[in-house]
Amino acid sequence: MPTVDDLDRIDRNIIRALHLDGRLSMAALAEQVGLSKTPVQARVRRLEALGLIKGYSAVIDRLRLGEGHVAFVQVTLSDSRSAALIDFNRAIAKVAQIEECHMMAANFDYLLKVRSTDIVAYRRILGETISALPHVAHTSTFVVMEAVKEG
Repeated sequence: MPTVDDLDRIDRNIIRALHLDGRLSMAALAEQVGLSKTPVQARVRRLEALGLIKGYSAVIDRLRLGEGHVAFVQVTLSDSRSAALIDFNRAIAKVAQIEECHMMAANFDYLLKVRSTDIVAYRRILGETISALPHVAHTSTFVVMEAVKEG
């Protein structure tokens, strides 16, 4: 498994440039990092093969799509043994409205980022989906008023 120490300045510059604009052409990327196109293509393929570049995606305006309501949900499980965590993790992966899920070292077990159309839709997701996930004992919701920085 490669480490950060295995990356040179050019690898880091390639990663940084693609993070900012995943649609850069190889020619534009080569120009930015100071190499020709062929070596840059080889480096990008290597970084992808090593799993350092996991994929490419578009930045979507979720508000304009009618998905502007965001809530963060603290979830406490009734059981924190390995089997229960695996059950919860598998179930959470199937819920499209849960944009992010993080296991926490805190007085709760998971922090979820949930996206919906409005508070009514969120309440339905909480009551019918999140609360019904395996081993959920307690939830606490924090509604976002404004996203100052995302991504």
